[in-house]
Amino acid sequence: MKTITLTSSLVKKFIPSRKSNSRKGDNGKVLVVGGSYMYHGAPILSSLAALRSGTDLVYTAVPKINVQSTRAISPDLIVIPMADSKLTRGTVNKLLGQAPQDLDSATIGMGLAIQDVEALKLLVKSLLNRDVRLSLDASSLVKEVLPLIANKNVVVTPHTGEFKRLFGEIPSENKVKRTQAVEKHAKNNSITILLKGEIDIISNGVKTFTNVKNTPAMTVGGTGDVLSGITAGFLARNRNSLEAASASAFVNGLSGKITQKQFGLHITASDLIENLPYVLKPFDKIK
Repeated sequence: MKTITLTSSLVKKFIPSRKSNSRKGDNGKVLVVGGSYMYHGAPILSSLAALRSGTDLVYTAVPKINVQSTRAISPDLIVIPMADSKLTRGTVNKLLGQAPQDLDSATIGMGLAIQDVEALKLLVKSLLNRDVRLSLDASSLVKEVLPLIANKNVVVTPHTGEFKRLFGEIPSENKVKRTQAVEKHAKNNSITILLKGEIDIISNGVKTFTNVKNTPAMTVGGTGDVLSGITAGFLARNRNSLEAASASAFVNGLSGKITQKQFGLHITASDLIENLPYVLKPFDKIK
């Protein structure tokens, strides 16, 4: 399978235009589900990244123990308290009642503590039944969800360790073999995979894109959470999961390059979010 290296001109085609007469909500409604007693920051980073990607409305669902700190970070976040500190079926049922019915996309898993895998499956299945496009990361990347997400608008965003947990195979360090592994599992499971690394590999099993970053500073915690938020933001406006995932990998990587140029090896994930408007402005299209 031929691989295509992502470029700015190609990615610009993947990011939809905005109508000049659009109203609040027309440019995406995103749900972020994450957070735990220990990891309060992950869903915040995803939510702010989704907003900076151009999403109109972002709903951030976090455990009630994290609500006050989450709200204190930014007035831009619409926070939904989750009943329990870990994801349970009761929590999911309450969340599904609180979240808007007309969501465009959701990202699940960033810092999320999952008590019951059946709760995760219920959340994924229920959102897909509402025609919500999904980006799955971190703790939501478990093999039990694979049958539910086949042939749906779903992107999974694993790093090497999560790839092994999800598919039972450690991707090779060899670029060709690594790419072949991504393509094989994307095809076998009918999903879009974004394997994060020095070179991001994005494939739906039919077409494959690569994104060369060369940004060692991006090993800092939280950059994957930023990626998840951007992915959900792009999925909210582009139903093509491969295009949305490819655009998010490119934009996240480009922001990382700019941030590394500014601060060297001393960046934070929040710095990437601050740079997103400057990265994305050249991609803006109004019709």
